[in-house]
Amino acid sequence: MEILNSFLYSLIPIFVAIDALGVLPAFFMFTQGLKKKERDKIATQSIVTAFFVTVAFIFLGKAIFKALDIKVEDFMIAGGIVLVVIAVTDILRTGLRKIGVGATIGAVPLGTPLIAGPATLTTAMILVGTQGLLPVILAVVVNILFAWVVFIQADRIVKIMGISGSKAVAKVAALILAAIGIKMIRLGLTGILK
Repeated sequence: MEILNSFLYSLIPIFVAIDALGVLPAFFMFTQGLKKKERDKIATQSIVTAFFVTVAFIFLGKAIFKALDIKVEDFMIAGGIVLVVIAVTDILRTGLRKIGVGATIGAVPLGTPLIAGPATLTTAMILVGTQGLLPVILAVVVNILFAWVVFIQADRIVKIMGISGSKAVAKVAALILAAIGIKMIRLGLTGILK
């Protein structure tokens, strides 16, 4: 019963941190124009990456940060800069996006820093200290599987919106991605200034 309570206490914060529905526009933007099989492959790649990065960070995060003298805020700023650069590049690019089947777009930036970003990694690391290892890992697994289901169903959204609608959403998604990056940079700078 205690493990169940700890799992439930861990589930919601990690759900908010992963924000699968919030990441969906970015997934949509990066996979626009790809066939379902390719989108599913990228979805799976992003989920596997996010899972292993999060679990590795749960076990090694504090030690790595301490060894390299890195603060969580530094991590947030770096992740934010990466997202802003990707978003600006996408907004300014003209013509059709071409992503090869072997592209690593599922690992970076979808798997990390979007799904397994500073919020997810920090939340998981903090929760392990308060709720225990097993409940947190179970909560991570459930939330990452939810994100995978959301990504796999993305093609239905594309069919409803049509080609012109999907192009418009892709550009809006790039702006949202830039905003997420700026927010991460802002939170990192605010943490450093405190």
